[in-house]
Amino acid sequence: MDFGLVLQTDPPASRVVSLMKRAERNGFRYGWTFDSAVLWQEPFVIYSQILSNTRKLTVGTMVTNPGTRTWEVTASTFATLNDMFGNRTICGIGRGDSAMRVAGRKPNTLARISEAMKVIRALGRGEEADLGGGTVVRFPWIKPGARLPVWMAAYGPRALRMTGEEADGFILQLADLYLTEYMVRAVKDAAAAAGRDPSEVTVCVAAPAYVTEDDSPEALAHAREQCRWFGGMVGNHVADLVARYGEHSAAVPDELTDYIKARQGYDYSHHGRSGNPDTRFVPDEIVDRFCVVGPVEKHIEKLNALRELGVDQFAVYDMHDAQEAVIDAYGQKVIPAVNS
Repeated sequence: MDFGLVLQTDPPASRVVSLMKRAERNGFRYGWTFDSAVLWQEPFVIYSQILSNTRKLTVGTMVTNPGTRTWEVTASTFATLNDMFGNRTICGIGRGDSAMRVAGRKPNTLARISEAMKVIRALGRGEEADLGGGTVVRFPWIKPGARLPVWMAAYGPRALRMTGEEADGFILQLADLYLTEYMVRAVKDAAAAAGRDPSEVTVCVAAPAYVTEDDSPEALAHAREQCRWFGGMVGNHVADLVARYGEHSAAVPDELTDYIKARQGYDYSHHGRSGNPDTRFVPDEIVDRFCVVGPVEKHIEKLNALRELGVDQFAVYDMHDAQEAVIDAYGQKVIPAVNS
């Protein structure tokens, strides 16, 4: 199993770079960041510094969207980094929750994501792409051998199907075992139905991880409070699914939707941060299911279970009060045990 580190691009950018360097030293192979232009600093500028200060780390967006930048600009930015540092980027893409809503826009449609993925992937490989209206372009400066994988974030049935049919990878932003099995199967089945080899769709589960010294009530309570924000972040996407399909729909598992009944809106100024006051509705059970919390042994046990479900990468959301400690614990104890 591969491991990734997920960060917000909070200033100073030098700290983001430092944490990514630390992650690479500890055996992490991927470095991901949020992409929300109003809330955080521009990730692509910081990627150039991460790539220049690491040797093998692959960087990517978790996630960008088709509405913030034009597609040829997104493709050119990734392709430029690849030209400079050697095919070390991935375009993670989704509807655009915070990036679009904070700017007063609606998240993108799946049809728009589909078209964007085709254009970004083709241009990133040096191929021609139709930007619409018959305007066909390609980047003349791309060298042979260039590649740009496009991974799609998804929860709902249509998005899962489209991921299996079209994306190079699947980003699932939760670590619940039942939902992981359910959604990975949906993606793989869709890939097979589309005539693709399901094994060619890389599966990345991303969730907060918090390592405690023991499993005492006090230690677990603190860990849960540090990670509770994640249930609120996922809840934004779940609320959209409930609005579309209704409660207790056969299209979406109750195991994903039931917990947001007490949700009362969301303020993006606290997005992705521990102590978010809009996530008090998230119960401990959801924190335990969606995240990975507890002593090292619990992390190893859950990650082994995720691997058995077909997960290729676990990406650690590292937004809490123990950033360095979790990176080090994973490097010294978790990653070696999982990959032994």
